[in-house]
Amino acid sequence: MLMTAIGVALCYAMTAPFLAPLALALALAVLFAPLQARLERRLGGPGVAALLAVALIAIIVVVPVTFVTQNLITQFARGAALIEARIDSGQWQRSIEGQPRLMALAARIQQHVDLPGASRALTTWIGASAGPLVRSSALQLIGFCLTFYLLFFFLRDRRQVLLSLRRLAPLSGVEMTRLFDRVDDTIHATVYGTLAVSAAQGLLGGLMFWWLGLPAPLLWGVVMGLLAIVPVLGAFVVWLPAVAFLIVDDQLGKAAILALWGMLVVGTVDNLLRPLLVGRRLHLHTVLAFISLVGGLMLFGPSGLILGPVVLSVTCVLLETWVQRNADRRGD
Repeated sequence: MLMTAIGVALCYAMTAPFLAPLALALALAVLFAPLQARLERRLGGPGVAALLAVALIAIIVVVPVTFVTQNLITQFARGAALIEARIDSGQWQRSIEGQPRLMALAARIQQHVDLPGASRALTTWIGASAGPLVRSSALQLIGFCLTFYLLFFFLRDRRQVLLSLRRLAPLSGVEMTRLFDRVDDTIHATVYGTLAVSAAQGLLGGLMFWWLGLPAPLLWGVVMGLLAIVPVLGAFVVWLPAVAFLIVDDQLGKAAILALWGMLVVGTVDNLLRPLLVGRRLHLHTVLAFISLVGGLMLFGPSGLILGPVVLSVTCVLLETWVQRNADRRGD
């Protein structure tokens, strides 16, 4: 038992650098397992079906991600240049000349902060970060390649993997089926409930930024989508300061439109879409779901969005199994 525990610990240490590709490959394998099954019936072989499925998934995932990343970098640079130009020209001061309180606040800020120097430092930092960003993108590309490499085997050999897990786990067939069903439901609920709803909020917020003519709508749309993933935050962290900026800039009509859109559309899309996409598939209390998401992010990094809820769901199933077995022994 001791040697087995040591072996498991060493295996985890070897696997830890690949947690993100493994988590993403696992989620994609669960989500696209029905596609793999249909392709197997038509093509007659799991290998060819898995290869075709991976190619289709790569097109669905990689092309949009590449497009968004390229435009995100471009808009980030343009947004920083626009901020620097407005600060250097003094346009932001002229926009608040009719509001004495804001003028007094701006004068205090200028006494303690060199805004032109800070904006130039920001632009310089963006240029200096281009090299590390390219290297990071190269590492992410390697991670994507590894994800699809693992995904091919997860799809092709999924039956053998599930059978091996059934043989290794000290659970009955019914208990393992319940465990697999819970993991499947958790991944579907996490992806469709959390990521899809967050993407919808970011898309709606970015579209409104674009329609109102605000700078870098794609950038802020992506930021709103990322913030919407974390339960304690949300898209309001971005659109609420934008409303204040429009009010200061004496664009009250646009400020009212953005505020109403943020509260009535972006803010309520979660309540409308989440029940439709999730329903009762995520068998976790709201507090437990919050802990699994935030704690998973803190423990596993980005892959914690999937691993956190999955680990907690598996643990809950195991605890329920122990409770049921104890009840059966007592004859309850």
